[in-house]
Amino acid sequence: MFVDSHCHLSFPELHGRIDAVRADMAAARVDRALVICTTLEEFPAVHALALQHDNFWCTAGVHPDTEGLAEPDVAGLTALAHQPRVVGIGETGLDYYRLNGRSIADMAWQRERFAVHIAVAQATAKPLVIHTRSASDDTVAMLREAQARAGGALTGVFHCFTETADVARAALDLGFMISFSGILTFKTAQALRDVAAFVPLDRCLIETDSPYLAPVPHRGKTNSPAWVPHVAAELARIKGAPLEVVAAATSRNFEHLFQLPAPAGE
Repeated sequence: MFVDSHCHLSFPELHGRIDAVRADMAAARVDRALVICTTLEEFPAVHALALQHDNFWCTAGVHPDTEGLAEPDVAGLTALAHQPRVVGIGETGLDYYRLNGRSIADMAWQRERFAVHIAVAQATAKPLVIHTRSASDDTVAMLREAQARAGGALTGVFHCFTETADVARAALDLGFMISFSGILTFKTAQALRDVAAFVPLDRCLIETDSPYLAPVPHRGKTNSPAWVPHVAAELARIKGAPLEVVAAATSRNFEHLFQLPAPAGE
C-alpha cells in the first residue's frame, strides 16, 4: 500500500536489524522501499540489500556533502547504474549548508560531482535523486542547463523537500517530482505544509529518510520505513483526501518515476 521512496537501510542504525525492519514494514503495509547510496564505498552493502529482497531497489551515487572518499567518474558510475535493481542515480545535488569557512566558489568540486551524476542519469535514462540544501539556485540552474543541452532526457525527484514554493515550482517545471519526509509532520513546518498543498498529488512522493527525521509521533527516535504512513497521513490531511488515495497516488508516482511495475494483485 505504501512506498518509502528514500531510506538508508545500509546505515548502522538499521543494517543490523533488517529482518525486524522488514517485519515492521509488513505490519504497517509498507510494501516497497528504495535504498539510497551515499558513497561508492557503501554501494556493495546497498546493492546487496536490493538483491536479497524482492521489494527493495537501490540507487548508485555519492552524496554532495561527502568528502575524503572515492570520487565518482562517469564510466564507473555508469557501470554501477547498469547493475540489477539499480533504478536511480544519487543521492546527488548540492549542499552549501556547511561551508566551513569556504566560499560558494570554493565548492566547485561539488558542482563537478553533480555534473557527473547528471551525465550518467542522461546516458542511462535513470532518474536523479536530488539533495539540495542552501543551494537551490545552483541546483536548479545546473538541471536547466543539462536539459537545454542535447544529452538525453532528465527526470528525478527532489528528496526530503524543505525549500520554498518557488523552488518547488521550478522543480515541477523541470519535470521532477517532490518527495516529502517526516518533517511534514513537525509543528514548526507550516511553510512546508503550504508547499505540499501546492504540489499536485500526481507529482508527490513520500519517504522517511531513515534513520533520520522520524515523523510525529515518533520524533527523536531512530526512523524506519514502517513509519512512512505517518507522512502519507499528513499529506492526506493537507490535500483533504482519503489516506488510501494518497497511498495509491504516491505508489503510482514511484512506479512511474523509477520504471517499476505495480506489485502483483494491484
